Amino acid sequence: MPRQFSLAYLTTPGIDPVEQIKIARQAGYDFVSLRTIPMGQEGEPQVHLESDPALMEKVRQTLKDCGMKLFDIELLRIREDLPADYRPAFEKGAELGATQVITSVWTKDLSFAVDRYGAFCEQASQFGLTLNLEFPIVSELTSMEGALALQDQVGAPNLKILMDMIYVHKTGVTPEDIRAVDPSRFGVIHLCDWPADMAGRQDVEVVRGGRSYCGEGVVDLEGILKALPENVCSLELPNLKEIESRGRAGHAARCLETAKALFSRL
Repeated sequence: MPRQFSLAYLTTPGIDPVEQIKIARQAGYDFVSLRTIPMGQEGEPQVHLESDPALMEKVRQTLKDCGMKLFDIELLRIREDLPADYRPAFEKGAELGATQVITSVWTKDLSFAVDRYGAFCEQASQFGLTLNLEFPIVSELTSMEGALALQDQVGAPNLKILMDMIYVHKTGVTPEDIRAVDPSRFGVIHLCDWPADMAGRQDVEVVRGGRSYCGEGVVDLEGILKALPENVCSLELPNLKEIESRGRAGHAARCLETAKALFSRL
């Protein structure tokens, strides 16, 4: 079966879910990934489907009209000042067809993180959802090794490790390291590349708005992807310059085009 692709929210940041679904359909994605657990950031739509029935129905109808499937919802962050119960958001995501939830750790208290993941995994399981633990270099849990250790401590079957290509690259994870791990422990793959030219840029700028199209950067994408299971790849590729140049739809289409070209070489 050919690899399947989803359009992540961060690839076209600041977009509302209805427009994002339409862009994903127009570009030819298999799935769409929506931010229905907002981060409260300026310029970002605050999408709370559990308290906005009109928007919930509009999203449902747009998915149906476009023949699109919802793959995952995001972003569940583990932090002391954030909610301890996400069942309302999980319920609405599952009603729309989501099977995955993107998560990351934003506390230094790892025992707290373990407890929270235990509770959230139990909540998610009520709706058939799997949590995917990411290790962004801008968060508080920043390595595959640390993510695997937390996964072991939580011990929930619906907690997987999300492998984002730029974080794999920046933390020095090799294909050999990946092959040493039971493939069933991995979940969603975030597909993108790290730019070769970092002149005048900080890592955080690239993470949030300067990632490269697949095959146009320095990440060993072919080696890493060959080592990982053939899971769905969500294109998470924010690049503000490309969005300005191509428009959101053009950028989303280019992301998918370069991803498919990459897989044609595997």
